[in-house]
Amino acid sequence: QAQLVESGGGLVQAGGSLRLSCAASARTLSSYAMGWFRQAPGKEREFVAQINWNGGSTHYADSVKGRFTISRDNAKNMLYLQMNSLKPEDTADYYCAADRAYVVGLRNYDYWGQGTQVTVSS
Repeated sequence: QAQLVESGGGLVQAGGSLRLSCAASARTLSSYAMGWFRQAPGKEREFVAQINWNGGSTHYADSVKGRFTISRDNAKNMLYLQMNSLKPEDTADYYCAADRAYVVGLRNYDYWGQGTQVTVSS
C-alpha cells in the first residue's frame, strides 16, 4: 500500500513563505493525480490545490490562487506546495493525497498522508 509523508511545515510570520513536500513510497503514484488539503482547528478539511499525473493540469482554491503553487517531480516521487505571502488564516494542518483520477473538485482521494502543521503568526 502506498504511503505519503509530508514535511516542511513550521512557524512563519505573515508575508513569509514555506515549501511543503510530500514523499510517496510507491513509484506507481507517479501516474496518480495528487492534491493538497488543509484543516484548521475546529474547521472541516478543505481543498487547497491539485495536479494531474504529469503536472500539465493544476487547480487551486480561490483562497490560495496566486500565492500557492503545486508541483511534482515524478522521478523523485515527490509532490510540493510552494506557499508565498502567507496569511494567519493559512494556519492549518496540511495533507497531501493521491488518487487514480484527476477530477476537479474531487475530495475522496485514495491515499492520504499524516499531515504537517503550518502556523502563520500575525
